Amino acid sequence: MSTAKPLRVGMVGYAFMGAAHSHAWRTAPRFFDLPLQPRLTAVAGRNADGVQAAADKLGWESVETDWRRLIERDDIDLIDICTPGNTHAEIAIAALEAGKHVLCEKPLANSVEEAERMTLAAETAAKHGVLSMCGFSYRRTPALALARRFVEQGRIGDIRHVRAQYLQDWLSDANAPMTWRLDKAKSGSGSLGDIGAHSIDAAQWVTGQNIGGVSALLETFVPERPLAGDLVGLGGHGDVSSEAPRGRVTVDDAAIFSARFDGGASGGAIGVFEATRYALGRKNAMRLEVNGTKGSLAFDFEDMNVLSFYDAAESPDAGFRRIFVTEPEHPYVGNWWPTGHGLGYEHGFTHQVVDLVTAIGEGRQPEPSFADALQVQRVLAAVESSAANSSQWQKV
Repeated sequence: MSTAKPLRVGMVGYAFMGAAHSHAWRTAPRFFDLPLQPRLTAVAGRNADGVQAAADKLGWESVETDWRRLIERDDIDLIDICTPGNTHAEIAIAALEAGKHVLCEKPLANSVEEAERMTLAAETAAKHGVLSMCGFSYRRTPALALARRFVEQGRIGDIRHVRAQYLQDWLSDANAPMTWRLDKAKSGSGSLGDIGAHSIDAAQWVTGQNIGGVSALLETFVPERPLAGDLVGLGGHGDVSSEAPRGRVTVDDAAIFSARFDGGASGGAIGVFEATRYALGRKNAMRLEVNGTKGSLAFDFEDMNVLSFYDAAESPDAGFRRIFVTEPEHPYVGNWWPTGHGLGYEHGFTHQVVDLVTAIGEGRQPEPSFADALQVQRVLAAVESSAANSSQWQKV
């Protein structure tokens, strides 16, 4: 048993992200030596039966049906927010003001104004040792972290091009039922914020450059969907009977934008981004390619244990080589399985907990900070503004 001081976690929300976070909190201290011992103290949800069932299944010690009560509890050190975006600001600010550390799922909020208030609260709390982080979990994929390492080492030279795609197909059926992800009041945006935010964060993080301006298109292919039906995964089968009610989709189904990065003295790269939940056959194709003056990097989450790398000086005629990112010297991998035994989706969340708990234990700001997430929020807003104005160039 660990002798480390406990870090008592209270989680708000218990669906898809709640399950992923619960697994991470349970698993991280069993594979990594952490300065604090995470304890799954309480989970909150509005439905008493539902939250109790989730607690029993996911390993939480107690339940609350009001997140405010969770924050009031003296036996909670950290609030983990796994709820729709329209609730993030209120919960996070209240938690920080109560002296609780915060982990908040991405995107940080549903608007720049909310994200700014959250960032101000985070910066104020940090002065008193209360820390916060936004959950862009793809940063913790070993192959993507290795890509960042190569960029930092100068192995691809000055960056010229960035290509980022996030392709899914779970909404391709026009009669899949309405969910909160299709309601702008709850989700803030559609493919843009749900999955495009991951691409924006990953591109900025890997390259070390922020996006400074965009020109964008947003499209909603299916304006109405059944309000009733059977949810299966993120999608499902809607009730298409003649009397079945339908609801209006108020978010984008797909987003495409070009971007210019702020690259400092060497000049910024140019980029192309695409996010859609209508790409039939693509299940979770979160892709990033970066071309530089010395080489290139390419990553696809559907082959998540591989980083493709081209070194122009080393093998100019050989093209890309595949690096199987399972060696002990690769990011995070040394704490897991023998060489050649790959990792999965859930490991990114475990690594997220490791980095967060380590930072809290050392008393330093974890990354990505709320300020980092605010930059992503500003890019999202610029994309929406450009799309609403005939794709005019919009500064971030």
